[in-house]
Amino acid sequence: MAVGKSVQRKDGVAKVTGKARYTDDFSMPGMRVAKYLRSPIAHGRVVRIDTTRAEKLPGVDGVFTFHDVPKNTFATAGHPFSLDPEHGDVADRLLLTDCARFQGDEVAVVVTRDDMTAHKALSLIEVEYENLKPLIRMQDVLAHDAPELHKRSRNLIKEHAYTVGGDYKKAIEESDHLIEGVFETQIVQHCHLENHSSYAYMDDMDRIVIVSSTQIPHIARRIVSEALNFPLSRIRVIKPHIGGGFGNKQDVILEPMVAFLTLKLGGIPIRLKLNREECMVGTRVRHPLHIQVKAGISQEGNLNVIDYDAVSNTGAYASHGHSIVSAAAAKTHYMYPRAIYRCRARTIYGNFPSAGAMRGYGSPQIIFAVESLMEDAARKLGIDSVDFRLKNAVKPGDINQIGKRPIVTAGLIECIEKGRDLIDWDKKRATLQTPQTGPVRKGLGIACFSYLSGTYPSCVEPASARLILNQDGSVNLLVGATEIGQGSDTVFAQMTAETLGTSYEKVHVVSNQDTDVTPFDSGAYASRQTYVTGQAVMRAASELKDKILAYAGVITGMNPGELDIDEGNIVIAKSRQTAVMSLKDLSMDAYYNKNRGGQITSEVSCKALTNAPSYGCTVVDLEIDIPMCKVKINEIYNIHDAGVIINPLTSEGQIHGGMAMGIGAALFEVLMVDPDSGRIYNNNMLDYKVPTIMDIPGLGSGFVQTHEPTHPYGSKSLGEPPVLTPAPAIRNAILDATGIAINELPMNPKTLFTHFKNAGLL
Repeated sequence: MAVGKSVQRKDGVAKVTGKARYTDDFSMPGMRVAKYLRSPIAHGRVVRIDTTRAEKLPGVDGVFTFHDVPKNTFATAGHPFSLDPEHGDVADRLLLTDCARFQGDEVAVVVTRDDMTAHKALSLIEVEYENLKPLIRMQDVLAHDAPELHKRSRNLIKEHAYTVGGDYKKAIEESDHLIEGVFETQIVQHCHLENHSSYAYMDDMDRIVIVSSTQIPHIARRIVSEALNFPLSRIRVIKPHIGGGFGNKQDVILEPMVAFLTLKLGGIPIRLKLNREECMVGTRVRHPLHIQVKAGISQEGNLNVIDYDAVSNTGAYASHGHSIVSAAAAKTHYMYPRAIYRCRARTIYGNFPSAGAMRGYGSPQIIFAVESLMEDAARKLGIDSVDFRLKNAVKPGDINQIGKRPIVTAGLIECIEKGRDLIDWDKKRATLQTPQTGPVRKGLGIACFSYLSGTYPSCVEPASARLILNQDGSVNLLVGATEIGQGSDTVFAQMTAETLGTSYEKVHVVSNQDTDVTPFDSGAYASRQTYVTGQAVMRAASELKDKILAYAGVITGMNPGELDIDEGNIVIAKSRQTAVMSLKDLSMDAYYNKNRGGQITSEVSCKALTNAPSYGCTVVDLEIDIPMCKVKINEIYNIHDAGVIINPLTSEGQIHGGMAMGIGAALFEVLMVDPDSGRIYNNNMLDYKVPTIMDIPGLGSGFVQTHEPTHPYGSKSLGEPPVLTPAPAIRNAILDATGIAINELPMNPKTLFTHFKNAGLL
């Protein structure tokens, strides 16, 4: 059957041959070009704006400023709607602004016949700004006399605090050691291959049609309705193939504007696409975090307490706001659930590009701090890093301290053991000298993670699937869940084939989501699709199978309970060798028999009410060239308990991509913002150092397969976890090699030089 096999991706051939069509591959007669005028300063008010010269330029259809757009603020985060107003996203965005809050904020937009005219029109707009002090540093943002970037006291979006697991004070008193650390993570960009692009027009029924590179077409439809105060039923969103998103396209960034522009200009088609420089600053980035962590441990190595205080800076606008640090903090509890956790978390504004969802959703930052401190704790006690984690790692039956529910499947211990064996930890550890000397030094590192499979119970988790039996015996699968490169269409087809009893090749997935056609789903985020949407797919396939067998009983007079489907044939269930008829013959009868039947379809909409944690670790063997301040990774492995692996090959591809992204954040990437002026130094792919194929070492992966009972095929999340632990594992290996703890990211040559020089190594 199909589940558990490395079948060819549904979209693989189209993408590698160039047949796949993305948003920019579509056009319409009379398509116009829209371009933003962006603020050159990080913080200031527009005191005068004159668009007269731009409006008179031949080829200009319209110039719009803050004065022309709706004055109702809206939220851009791609979350499902919350019936609880207290749980809703912060609505602090307008289509255009007269108060610039980051360098690149949108103050005007032009619509013209072509790109050249658009650039000329932008140059003719005259703007005068009142410069205000940018707030970049955390202490400046939180200062009592700091100006409010929005109507929020001390620029604080939200905060929360809790203690779970027992008596915190008693646990601290019973701890033999208190280990503390302060950790800083940087601003990074998603750098997906396809830039943001959207276009909109009005159809012959005066409905707005938006074609966009988005992870969340159904949610985008709702947010556009809110932003424009326009009926949702008169909005249609279509998502073609998408060239990556990593969370950056989980915000509604261009869709409200193109909808507004086509409304203003009589329904003509208008495209708004960003170049790479605009994407680097005008979309979303990863939240930089300042994290103070404390751990209480016994002399025997028992972890009693983890206590952290995290400040997350969301930049100029809230976007996903406080949910990032809130979710990330909660997810770490699953690693070491027998400890008492105390958490305080705050989210603040700052004058730099808005931070939003990015692969891992805050967990890479929190796990960097927690797993670095676990390394420090093990070294304080003189316990091997692997042994310390094995002693404290989650076991099946442990209770999650937040939800107070038992953890059913937990393969973290097995992942650690497998990682130790793959990298030959014990043998290499025995050969390393302590302390090391010389210009080149070697180190081993490990870091663990836990992650969830969706957002329940924090958010609603809806999913839908529709299946249609075609005349030739194949089936069409329609889902609202979006394929963004992670392989979800492929695993949905595998699940359908497995449940229905047909071949994988006979399942056709309608991949281009259309809110008028595909059933409702909240989209691609939170590593949810295989786990959440997979449940709807399996139920729809089961329902379709029951209907097919019932109709086979009508045709043959046999008891449907005695029949089954095998490789596209109706067979006797007991023998499975006697073919009663083919699915094609059955379907032709259903479609065309004059006296019975009809198109056989099924549709299921459901909500996931569970959220299973995935587990794993990264182990690394590296060496440090002290004079060159250079890290060379010799071996690195990413081990996962993601439940039953539906497609091993695509899963391995997910791991390799996540590891590369994690290595990039660990050693190379940072979006540099001047702390005094808010100027962005490197919003381009030349100066922003994304690792290339020459920078990424050989990548190893492994699986520990458990069977998660809350999923029809035992699967759990895998999309985001690979990015979580490369950075802390590398940090811990650098500490092992040099004795120097580097508690900030990225650990690039500049950072290494500073730390090595301060330690007297240079």
